[in-house]
Amino acid sequence: MTNRTPISGAMLATDTRVLAAAQAIGARHGVDYTNDAAVTALFAERQRAMRAAQRGWLAWIGGLTLTAGVVLPVTAAELPKRTAKLALLGTGVLLVVAVAALTALCMRWKRELTHPALNGYRELLGVARAHGLPLTHVPAWLEGRTSGGSGKGWAPIPTYPKVEPAPSSWQPMEFPAKPAAVLRYEETADAGGWHDETGCLLLIAALIGAGWAWSQDVPLGYGLLALIPLAVVVWVAGSRQGNEKQALRAEAEAYVRAVEAARAAGARGPELSPVLKKLLDE
Repeated sequence: MTNRTPISGAMLATDTRVLAAAQAIGARHGVDYTNDAAVTALFAERQRAMRAAQRGWLAWIGGLTLTAGVVLPVTAAELPKRTAKLALLGTGVLLVVAVAALTALCMRWKRELTHPALNGYRELLGVARAHGLPLTHVPAWLEGRTSGGSGKGWAPIPTYPKVEPAPSSWQPMEFPAKPAAVLRYEETADAGGWHDETGCLLLIAALIGAGWAWSQDVPLGYGLLALIPLAVVVWVAGSRQGNEKQALRAEAEAYVRAVEAARAAGARGPELSPVLKKLLDE
């Protein structure tokens, strides 16, 4: 669900003030922010540019010199004293080059992140939010955040004073109700994940205990073999939980798609929860 616009042109049009701001900001940057196809194309273009900015000879130089600068002091310990001093001096030079290359790489990436067309769109999102228009989802890359990150990022959406909603001829549309399965998914999305590891530990403990009992001729140790069926029970429980989460996830994805379609048609409603927003980043 990538490259979806945080707010549709239809939603922008529900408030004439926001629509006028979108047109004015778009005119400054040469982009029609009310055209969903144009915004989607802009997103794709700028993401390609940002990925390209993170590659190239600077990335190679930074990575190789950083690796060499970390490894060289370890090997220098086995060299003669005079040679070791030269190696440590070389380490300092390598680390300086690595820091310079990686800093230049970061600055190049940030320059692409703060492209005028993206700055204008972030400005528009701030205006829309100030006027009470809900944003479906703000992709992490647009704010310079890591996927799933909760920080402000390198280029956060600007915050403006709240504005009273303006009376308009906009007619409220029905917003999708959140099914019980989606509520369940929000509660359990981050739960579990320990069954496989626990089952393996129980199995290993059972085998080690049985081996110890056999080598030491201690029949009581064979009782640890009872951990094997317990491991199987844990694995089965984990498998069932995984299947349930997959089914709930499918329901959640369908709900997110319905919400996006409703917003694209101009419906207003609460923003998605952080758990559901993660589905949009995947």
